[in-house]
Amino acid sequence: MRISEDVELLELTELKWHAIIQNDATSDGTFFYAVKTTGIFCRPSCKSKPPNRENIAIFPNALAAERANFRACKRCKPTGQRLPDEEWIKRITDYIDNHFVDTITLGKLADIAHGSPFHLHRTFKRISGVTPSAYINQLRIAAAKTKLIETDLTISLIGESVGMANTPYFITMFKKMTGYTPAQYRLNHFKEVK
Repeated sequence: MRISEDVELLELTELKWHAIIQNDATSDGTFFYAVKTTGIFCRPSCKSKPPNRENIAIFPNALAAERANFRACKRCKPTGQRLPDEEWIKRITDYIDNHFVDTITLGKLADIAHGSPFHLHRTFKRISGVTPSAYINQLRIAAAKTKLIETDLTISLIGESVGMANTPYFITMFKKMTGYTPAQYRLNHFKEVK
């Protein structure tokens, strides 16, 4: 994330770095830190997983971080306001949409979203109607269906390419969600095309 030059930044000193990695509540209000890779800014006391030092930008206040297009952390609420649940879940689904072929755990999503796994799971299901795991599997199976129809890849390679490297699990999940094994699905579609 590129930060515009008209936004006031502070230097990341050793004192500030230690406040961040030690979740020092006494430093709250003296500065805010943003993580360039996630686009989120926090209080020094935030309990989220410590970021890599090279990905941090330091701001004198929350307004400066917002002006630099960072959004407030859902966990430590640096602005004192919560991000609306719908917007929070939309950002999480956007991440999943772009990374569903990767290994995604609830813990990883919670770290990225700066929330607790339990709260994320409950809120995700309430807003989207499915759990994060079910949402990920829906995307993977939809991508697999397309690959079964449009490619000659083996079932195991298709499973691997959509983030399900365990072939028996992929076949079981595919059948559970579609009513067909991947081979049956491909064969049925092939018959329809003829």
